Amino acid sequence: MRTFLQVLSEDERDRVHETTLKVLAQTGLRVDTVRGRQILKEAGAEVNDETGVVRFPRALVEESLRLAPKRFTLGGRRPNWALPLNAGECTLLADGGAVFMLDPETGERRPGTFDDWLTSTRLIDAIDEIGAYWWMVEGGFASDSAGDFVAYWRNLLSNFSKHIQDSTNDPEQSRWLLEVLDVVFGRKYVRTQRPFSFLLCPLSPLVIEGPFTDAYLETLGWDIPVAVMPMPLMGTTAPASLISTVVLGNCETLAMLCLIQAAAPGTPFIYAPALAVMEPRSGRYGSGSVEHTLLGAASTEMARYYGLPVEASTGGTDHHIPGIQAGYERAVNWLLPVLAWPDLLVGPGLLGGSMILSLEQLMIDVEVFRLCRRVHQGIGSEGDKWLEDVIASVGPGGNFLAQRSTKQAIRTGEWYISRLGVHDTYERWEELGRPDLLDEIKAKVRQILAEHTPLPLEETTLRELERVEQRAREMD
Repeated sequence: MRTFLQVLSEDERDRVHETTLKVLAQTGLRVDTVRGRQILKEAGAEVNDETGVVRFPRALVEESLRLAPKRFTLGGRRPNWALPLNAGECTLLADGGAVFMLDPETGERRPGTFDDWLTSTRLIDAIDEIGAYWWMVEGGFASDSAGDFVAYWRNLLSNFSKHIQDSTNDPEQSRWLLEVLDVVFGRKYVRTQRPFSFLLCPLSPLVIEGPFTDAYLETLGWDIPVAVMPMPLMGTTAPASLISTVVLGNCETLAMLCLIQAAAPGTPFIYAPALAVMEPRSGRYGSGSVEHTLLGAASTEMARYYGLPVEASTGGTDHHIPGIQAGYERAVNWLLPVLAWPDLLVGPGLLGGSMILSLEQLMIDVEVFRLCRRVHQGIGSEGDKWLEDVIASVGPGGNFLAQRSTKQAIRTGEWYISRLGVHDTYERWEELGRPDLLDEIKAKVRQILAEHTPLPLEETTLRELERVEQRAREMD
């Protein structure tokens, strides 16, 4: 018996779908890629090449939903590691894109560096709950350098061995990416085991961008899964209600689904809108707003409505350091999306409106996920848990501590036993010198990094990647 969650009723999900079909057919999206518009035109969409606006008939949307696989598995480089989607599993996906680092020694915010990026990549490789990669902080790679692009992938693949989700900026970068993937995995492995998925982010409201979409289209023929993540912001790039924000994100996601399935029918597709709200006092992204917990759950419910694998996002915190505000904002924002139980959940580690990476916050967030996962597991009512014979045996006024069933329950997960924080008496806490949670976590991070060795690339593969990088730098 799992804990059941529902934030959208069946009628509301139906209405989101019907409203989406109406918007797609009547208003449409502006599609800024000539190649994409041609693909959609051939699939039956109504295309205005002068304005770039594309309208999507109901039949095209319904056929695209039919073509998208409902189950597939994301793989990685690590042996025997795989994440089956739509199969009852959930893993964390590291949150990404931070510009700053919260320095673990000084506690001060500073620009991110290559060493910060490398350290965070190695750390998430070591944490079992984080099954998929995003780049977590700026690492000093030049976005317009082919050599730096290949160097990024060489370092990434040397230090992370689970699933990688990333993107490219243009078709040229995609060609370099495919060459890297071919060197490390081989094209057949990429197509069948899916160690890499492509992240696409339509621009809200109602725009499919050109260069990033063309970058994805350059990978056609490799059967690379696509996660589509529009980021409508309620009150600025989305209307000022939660349900209309759900509708807008659904429109943008399904429009991209139509393009992807028209370009390559049967392409693995992950429903991944990151619905968000503005902070009404400033107009900025309201990372700590409690509405994110509802939107993250709603996205998961709409994906399940369509039978699609889902990558859900949840809110973070407006505060800039780990502490009381960051703790309660992130914990509340995580609870409903985890209970909705997506396939992937974005993501641990960022503070200050997702601008600051903190390794300590990452560890706290993983612990929050563990707690929420226990809540998702529910009370449980399997036949051997009722313990009627134990109740009868102990009887009135007795105690159940010494019962064999109590020992078994402790060992089999009836309790979640945290390994972080204070769980003893006040006196014991004082005896230990009043330890601080952040100091404990810093020590844990140092221990993990000292003990974990990422799965190395084979020497021949590494040398070939270095040759590709050198060729790219010559072209720069």
